Amino acid sequence: MTNSLRWEFADSGMDLTPGDPVVMAVLNTTPDSFSDGGQFLSVDAAIRHAHGCIAAGAAVIDVGAESTRPGALGVSAQEQIQRAIPVIRALRGCGAALSIDTTNALVAQVALDEGAAIVNDTSAGTDDAAMFPLLVERGCGAILMHRRVAPAIDSYSDQYREAPVYDDVVAQVGAYLEERSRSAEAVGVRGASLVVDPGLGFGKSVEQNFELIARLDELVALGRPVLAGASRKSFLGAGVGIADPAARDGLSVNAALACADHGAAIIRVHAVAAHVQALALRREITRARRGSHC
Repeated sequence: MTNSLRWEFADSGMDLTPGDPVVMAVLNTTPDSFSDGGQFLSVDAAIRHAHGCIAAGAAVIDVGAESTRPGALGVSAQEQIQRAIPVIRALRGCGAALSIDTTNALVAQVALDEGAAIVNDTSAGTDDAAMFPLLVERGCGAILMHRRVAPAIDSYSDQYREAPVYDDVVAQVGAYLEERSRSAEAVGVRGASLVVDPGLGFGKSVEQNFELIARLDELVALGRPVLAGASRKSFLGAGVGIADPAARDGLSVNAALACADHGAAIIRVHAVAAHVQALALRREITRARRGSHC
């Protein structure tokens, strides 16, 4: 399998090819997410934001109803459904692929019924044993992420008293993602429907996050499309003293460009327009560089 294979979710026809990533917009219908918690609690506000993201160039809208920030407590399936499903239902046919950000199979099932095409599972199928069978049944796209512990007992990357221990963070994250992907395939999930996410900001120190970005090509080389989600996270602001997540968009764009340079297929972001514009400029520069060598 190579990263140039077509990612087969819901007949979207989207190609995830190295070097030219698509943009996934974050849409949190939560009161407590680390950056935009409380901003899109009403269905109308969420829909307006989603349409703005699509107009700015987002190819995927990732709707989440349970915060995964460090220290966040779990949210019941019913509460997630009440928060996210009216938004997904209203966005069906909006021109972008819809993703449900959940580790709960019931929430994922209802979201898929209402128009979602992708399940973004930050537990890589470990929180709910029913998740992989659901993915088999529906044949949808799936994103499997690495994390060390559940969000409720995790810490922000810049607040660890002792850094999480890895012999080689890139190698170990890659091995975990490959093990979870193979476990999914073993029960019938299509390999071409899987994307992996190294979980930037989840169970990694500031330095470990930057090492994952710098060596992202090693994860890409494992042969599956890679999603990179650095947007507004604490490790970006740690070295330059930017504590406010909303003030980290410039840093987020630079991190996204670095991830794109190392082969990321999807960039998950809050500030869609800034990322789309930066990636478009990068594409023009790359095209000009290739043309000068003809």
